[in-house]
Amino acid sequence: MPPRSYEFLTRLLDAPGPSGFEAAPARLWREEAAAFADDVRSDVHGNCYATLNGAGSPRVMFAGHLDEIGLMVVHVDEEGFLSFAGIGGWDPQVFVGQRVTMLGHAGPVHGVIGKKAIHLMEKDDREKVSKIEDLWVDIGARNRKEALARVRVGDPGVLTSNVLRLPNGRLTSRSLDNRIGAYVVLEALRLLAGKRLAASVTAVGTTQEEIGYTGGGARTSAAEMDAQVAIVVDVTHATDYPGIDKRRHGEYKLGGGPVLSRGSAVNGAVFERLVAAAEKEKIPYSVEAAPRMTNTDADHIFTAARGVATGLVSVPLRYMHSPNELVQLEDLDRAARLLAAFARGLKSDAGFAPR
Repeated sequence: MPPRSYEFLTRLLDAPGPSGFEAAPARLWREEAAAFADDVRSDVHGNCYATLNGAGSPRVMFAGHLDEIGLMVVHVDEEGFLSFAGIGGWDPQVFVGQRVTMLGHAGPVHGVIGKKAIHLMEKDDREKVSKIEDLWVDIGARNRKEALARVRVGDPGVLTSNVLRLPNGRLTSRSLDNRIGAYVVLEALRLLAGKRLAASVTAVGTTQEEIGYTGGGARTSAAEMDAQVAIVVDVTHATDYPGIDKRRHGEYKLGGGPVLSRGSAVNGAVFERLVAAAEKEKIPYSVEAAPRMTNTDADHIFTAARGVATGLVSVPLRYMHSPNELVQLEDLDRAARLLAAFARGLKSDAGFAPR
């Protein structure tokens, strides 16, 4: 991974941006895109667009979501402790003992998630799993008035966990799901900059995927740009660690390259073009079955407007929806190369209707 790309990736991962509050990573994404894209813009939902060859055909959308899971203040008690709810799909056990960064109206507010000490619990309570309603955020305030001077009900936050480089080209951080998708689509555009293209290619950093039960920014951005073909980049569960039943969940490993989905949300012609591009570029890949929903932006893009021919490329990731997710950097580079090869191979008369 080139030094500039790695530096951009780490800044993007460290920027707090839970669903509905993606402004900080979105600004970094647009600033980076401005160095090589023909046009960079955003819309009312916070989706970000970076385009090459805007007059080309077909109109190609590369989509990766900018948001991450987080938490939100729902109540401040008289002692200044914050009750909170999760933004997105959390395992409540992950919250216990974590540090948090709340996005307060006057700037970041740091705190810790509190829970009754095990020494003070009754025996039966010690054996129970923690629920969010049993936890609170302690920001060091002495009372409600002091707390409200720093945070308000509705303020979001993230668990405090920064990027850490590990051996063998591996990286751990919060927000890898799916800030790396937003990174990959922009890196693919960087690879295409200055190249002769038939297609118009737009990288899109979408919003609110983690809570996008009605489509989030994916559906609105696909409709806004009137995409004809889309490749969604997200993460999928790596199954190369202890206790995973590969017969149920498939076999996907760090360093194994991108994972290509097949299923109802995936257009057959797009899938075959991705396979052909991977094999031509000698990019290792695996295939994941998605017989129902993919649980990604692809579910909302392929039915947007009049319908969009959609593909899904995923990066294997361990420990999803935790403050220490883990990927292999080489898989990000391979995914970006695959998208760029897919776009270069498109002619203006490319068709995607089933035959």
